[in-house]
Amino acid sequence: MRVASLTHQTDFDGWRKAARAFRQAGVPPGAAAFRMGANEGRLFDEAGPPSGGGPAFAAPKAFVDLARAVILHRSDDRFDLMYRLLWRLKDEPDLMKVVTDADVADALERAKNVSRASHKMKAFVRFRRVEDSTGEAWVAWFEPAHRVVERTAPFFVRRFTTMRWSILTPDGSAIWNGETLTFGPPATRDMAPAQDEIEEFWKTYYASTFNPARLKTKTMQGEMPKRYWKNLPEAALIPELVARAALRTEAMVAMPAPQPNPRLAKTLSRMGRDHAFDEGFVPSTLEELGQAVQACRHCPLWRDATQGVCGEGPRKARLMIVGEQPGDHEDLTGRPFVGPAGGVLDAALEEAGINRDDLFVTNAVKHFKHEPRGKRRIHRTPLASEVSACRWWLEAERRLVKPKVIVTLGATAALGVLGRRAAVTKERGQVIAQPDGSRVLMTVHPSYLLRLPDEVSQTVERGRFVEDLTRVRALLDL
Repeated sequence: MRVASLTHQTDFDGWRKAARAFRQAGVPPGAAAFRMGANEGRLFDEAGPPSGGGPAFAAPKAFVDLARAVILHRSDDRFDLMYRLLWRLKDEPDLMKVVTDADVADALERAKNVSRASHKMKAFVRFRRVEDSTGEAWVAWFEPAHRVVERTAPFFVRRFTTMRWSILTPDGSAIWNGETLTFGPPATRDMAPAQDEIEEFWKTYYASTFNPARLKTKTMQGEMPKRYWKNLPEAALIPELVARAALRTEAMVAMPAPQPNPRLAKTLSRMGRDHAFDEGFVPSTLEELGQAVQACRHCPLWRDATQGVCGEGPRKARLMIVGEQPGDHEDLTGRPFVGPAGGVLDAALEEAGINRDDLFVTNAVKHFKHEPRGKRRIHRTPLASEVSACRWWLEAERRLVKPKVIVTLGATAALGVLGRRAAVTKERGQVIAQPDGSRVLMTVHPSYLLRLPDEVSQTVERGRFVEDLTRVRALLDL
């Protein structure tokens, strides 16, 4: 028996190197073994593959990807299974396409189980707050069905980028310090906090979202297997919630119908029901326009936004500045350009000699498009269809304000104003005449300046931005 020693349970590179050498030397599956740590010198065992051997051959990428997943499985014979497939591949090059083959089907099923374990880890890790010498941190204890810690940890880096966290498991630990992801040794449950002060709030929230009318116990246990319950704080509530489901369902049915949203009802009563959807509706004032946008359903963005955000400024402003969409600050306050990008814009306007109080500031899209990431809402660029759906509101603002010059900040703003895709880098600074007599000038969005990686680039690009605004002032003086 030829034996290869692997350094740890998920040592794919070690297995791959040894398996390649075994196959090249012609060691059949029954005569090759893979063990953790140093070989203990069993009778008739020989360490490593024999020297020399036949010509090497390349395994298909599908096999390599499958092997990476299967080796994370907890089964003891996973290395042997993958070596058996590797042995056969030389004579059966299309073996990986034969999903009915017993070995292939077995490997695919194990890879599926590993993928499911990774998904469950994403769903059922529960962090608890702790304090250390550097401040707030978050620690979680988790017991994955398979060895998926290193495979799944990058997901938590993307999801909780601004947090310092550790995930402790019996297989190993993942630690994110806010900049670097590292992996440590196995841990025990007592190394993680048992609870924190936030946990009771989480249980209250979980109980409040439990809908007894939609209870399907078998489906729930399929999606949330009982093996994970012991590490989920909300799991302690499930038996009682299930037991009370029938009574709560009866109470829900007996309750009177809820009243309509008073804010929306008030808005609709002011403008006349369905005006926001009536193509014949023409707002006569900016205030009426701002009220009407709250009932807009022309695209799905209203569902996740706090409110619609129309423009702000004098009714007869000679200059209109159009951005992309409201950001997080704008969505909460209901005013355009009051966040970090707005601060950059205000400073550049002042340097260019333009008073913000004299201009009208708005956006091509009136609702905040975003995705949640931890405690933050991260901006997402609107689709062309969403910009097109919102053009009605932008054109209404142009009709009411009648600006002499319009500055578009970024490609989305240019699409909203011009109705076509524009290459800002090529058309920047050009004056584009409009049918209504106004002139349009493109430049970058202030958020672009915030994203630049170094001070030199920021200084250069900010200077160009101020130059664009200075040219706008010259156009207004013509």
